[in-house]
Parts: sequence; C-alpha cells; structure tokens
Amino acid sequence: MRLHGEYQGSGFTEPRYIARRGDGQVVQLSRLLHLVAGAIDGERDTEGISHRVSGLFGREVSEENVAYLIENKLVPLGVAVPYGQEDDEVDAPRSDLLLALKGHRVLFDEHRVARIGRALAWLHRPPVVVAVLLAAVAMDVWLFGSYGAMTPVLHVLDQPVLLLVVFALTVASLVFHEFGHASACRYGGARPGCIGCGLFLIWPSMYTDVTDVYRIGRAGRIRTDLGGVYFNVVFMLGLTGCYFLTGQPFFLSAVYLGHFEVLEQLMPAVRLDGYYILGDLAGIPDLYGKIRPIVLSMVPGRPTPPEVAGLKRSARVIVTGWVCTMVPLLLGDLGYALWNLPRIVATGVRSLTEQLSGTADAFGHGQLAFGAVGLLGCVMLICPLAGMAYLSVRLAGRLLRVAGRATEGRPRLRASVSALGLVAVGGLCCAWLVGLTPKPLPAQPPIVPVLQPGVPTATPSVHVTRHPRHGGAGAGGGATPGSGSGHARVGVVSPSASPSPSVLPSPSATARPTVPPTHPASPTATPSAGKPSDHPSTGPSASTSARPSASPSTSATAPPPPTTAATSATKALP
Repeated sequence: MRLHGEYQGSGFTEPRYIARRGDGQVVQLSRLLHLVAGAIDGERDTEGISHRVSGLFGREVSEENVAYLIENKLVPLGVAVPYGQEDDEVDAPRSDLLLALKGHRVLFDEHRVARIGRALAWLHRPPVVVAVLLAAVAMDVWLFGSYGAMTPVLHVLDQPVLLLVVFALTVASLVFHEFGHASACRYGGARPGCIGCGLFLIWPSMYTDVTDVYRIGRAGRIRTDLGGVYFNVVFMLGLTGCYFLTGQPFFLSAVYLGHFEVLEQLMPAVRLDGYYILGDLAGIPDLYGKIRPIVLSMVPGRPTPPEVAGLKRSARVIVTGWVCTMVPLLLGDLGYALWNLPRIVATGVRSLTEQLSGTADAFGHGQLAFGAVGLLGCVMLICPLAGMAYLSVRLAGRLLRVAGRATEGRPRLRASVSALGLVAVGGLCCAWLVGLTPKPLPAQPPIVPVLQPGVPTATPSVHVTRHPRHGGAGAGGGATPGSGSGHARVGVVSPSASPSPSVLPSPSATARPTVPPTHPASPTATPSAGKPSDHPSTGPSASTSARPSASPSTSATAPPPPTTAATSATKALP
C-alpha cells in the first residue's frame, strides 16, 4: 500500500488524501484516516498509533478512536489488515466499471519507463512546446491546404503492403503516445508507473500508470493528461520529415490518420484523455462516480446527496454540465444501436463473410500481402461485433442488478418495473421481426478494390471490340492477348487470371472457330488491331478482381484499467 498524500487542486470543500492499495485500487481518505494509515507500520500498537496521530493531527485521538477507525474504516477499505492476517485474501471493495480495461499486461516496467521518461522530459519545456505547436500548424496548412491530405491515403489504399506499413506506424504512434504521458509525469515531479496493454471491450488498448500525479498540482496533472496527444503531434512531425527525406506518401497517410487519433483521445465520453482532462479541470478524480448523485440532486424534493454537497461550486458546475451532456448522449447512442441492431448485425456478417472469402482466395493464390491485409480486415470486423455482444450482455446484467437493488423489499414496485421491462423488450423484438427498423444496406462495391476482397469493384465495364482485317475473315474470330482496340482498358490484377486482360470478340466478327496459324509471320494469320467500333458491343465486359483489404484503426487507445475503490479512480491514462 502506498500513500500519495493530499490531492492537490481538489474540487472538494474538504481536503482529500490519496492511497493506493497493493491491488492497484485507489481510495480517497480524510486527513485523519490518512494519518492513521501512515502511522500503521506493523510494530506500533494502538497506543503508539494514538500518540503519533494526536501529535500530527493537533487534537487528542484516543486508543478507542484509533481502534474504531482501523476496524470500521481502514480494514473494510482494504487499506489495513488485522495483525496475523497479512497473508489472507482481503475482501475489499473493488470497482466493476462497465467501460474498463480488462486483462491488462505490463509491457514496460516502472524502472524502464522512468529511464525513458527522463530522457524525453525535455520535450515538455515551454520553448520546445511552442516550437512544436508552430511546426504543427505549418504542417497542417501545407498538408490540408496545399498538398492534399487524401492523395496519400488513396495511394496507400491501393497498395496492400503499404497498408501494413501504415498499420505498423499507427501502432508505433500509440506506444509513443504512452511515453508522452510518462515523460510529462516525470517532468512535473511525479513518478510514472508501468506501461501496459489490455482489452477495452475486446479492442486492444494501451495505458500508462501515472497515479502519482495526484500529489502534484493541477497544472502538472493537466500537462500529464495532454502529454499523450502532444507526443502524437511530435510523432506526426517526425513522419512529415521522413516524407520530405524519402518522398514516400505512406508517411503522410499515417499523419492523416494521426489527426483522428488525437480527436478521439480528446473526447470526454469514455475514459480517454479527454475524460481525465475534464476531471482534473474540475478536481474530481472519478466523474462517472458522480453521475448518480448529480442526477438524484436534480429530482425536486430530494435532499442534496453528500457526494454533491461536498463539491466546490466550480466543480459542481463542471460535473453537472458534463452529466447533463453525456448521459443523454450515451442513452441516445444506446437506443440508436438497439433500434438498428438487425441492420448492424446483417451488414457486419455479410462484410465479414466477403472478407473471409477474399482473404482465403488471396492466400490460395499466393498473394501473401493481400491475405495479410485481409486478416487485419477480418479482425477489425469481428472486434466491433463481438464487443457489441459483450457490452450488451454486461449492460443487461448491470440493469437487472440495479433494478433488483432498487426494488428490494417492494414487491409492487418490482412487479411494475418488471412489466415495463418486458413490454420494452417485447416491443423492440416485435419491431425487429415485423421490419419496422431500418433495413440492412444493400451490398455496395468498394470504391477501391483493396477494401473488400471477394466483392466486384465499382470499375465501369469496358467492352473491347475489333473489326477484322479486310480479306482476313478466316482468322478474324480470334484475338491474341496483345491485340485490342482503341477503347480504354482496365489493367486489373486478379490472382486467378493471367497478367494480361482478356479481349472478347465482338458480334461483328465471324462465329467460326479460329484456326491457329501455321506461319506466325503471315499477314493473314495474325490480325492487327482494328479501329474502334462506332457502335457499342453487346459482349460481356472484362472481368475485374477484388483484393483483400483492411484499413488500420485510427486509435488503438482506450480507457485505462479500472482501479477505483470507494469514490476514486486510478490515474492510468490511455
């Protein structure tokens, strides 16, 4: 257990102190509880703890007071354990956050993160920050105003190997993002913890343990919150420099995707960087823990909950505004997703089937780059579908538990709530079955062939016609792969086709079978390319191919691991 001291810049009227348990959970303590916890060293008895706490607290704290605080406050919170039970499993309260990182694993331990953070801390000096921001403005003006940001993106979408390179650069930017948090934490005087990864729903995500920033000022915490997106900007400047050195456009494609990563991280909806920025501005370490008391305080006739009454006015305004904004948005998103659930599932399953088919076809014909991109596409289609199913199950279980606790001992209210729930679920299922909800989108060919393997592209059909040479009707029905007309042709590479596009005979040619020439040099044996036809051909169009693809995610970041206990959260930034 580690005591982090007073929570600086707190939004509470009374001082709060931060303590971190051995399991990573963080709790908020009053000053008296913090002093008692600090006096427990495994050697002092209640009398010794009483003398020490009384001297630090400025008021007498008796042995009975100490025993009461330990047994009824610190032990239930998991901050202290009774003598002789040090090795026993502590049954302390743990947070069970719905949107939380699961199965996290350490990638860089605390000592390695400290060394790297110390080496990168100079990037947070004010002159360097100003220079980086000015360079970023110049980069965006050039990229979006002069060069054109979509040009390198389209170039990469047509090259499966480059898609893999951009995906690798995106992962590298995520790692660099985490070192931005760690180096900012180190620059502010706090000690960064480990850097790890886990699953947010089922999306791979990364986090940085910067819990120690709670003992430094608000400015240091906000610097740490912004350190990740700041390092994203530094990374994008480095990629732009690589483009000027090499001329390879895939660097600019990664820069374009990096902008979306920054915007996503600044959203305060879930536990991303924007959530922690808003929490540190308000001085509240756990905004989601204040949703229920804030909503209850808005009910007319109800007393103000102590969780809200203990907030400063400025903090209460910020938290209330956040709750009034985010709760309707989250409920609206949930309702929209449920209403469109059949459409989402049908479209996702169809896309996944086509992606799997095209990926298998690519590997079957030795197209390893196409197949690798197809595998990425399959993963990116499976993740949201599985994540939606996982979240739905957890949300349903959470709602049932909340309803059970709220109606405990009140059978009439429980019956009414159950009836309303059944009516809502039944009505939604009827809407799905009858077809009142939106229909699935019709299958659309991809704009770029590499986006969806196994699906014909939107390339227009091209009919190639050829007039036979005068006097060469006997050989006019055939066409060599090299012959053709003046019409434009689509050079599409297909794993199952020959490298040359095939040319089909037009109806004006003779229907007799072609006789292979005995003399290749004979002028009548090999017809020359004829002039373009004045009328459209009715023959079938040249075949096109589809190649596997998967666009890399704009952010692999996600919220940090759930490390709250009682009323606080661990500072683990994504």
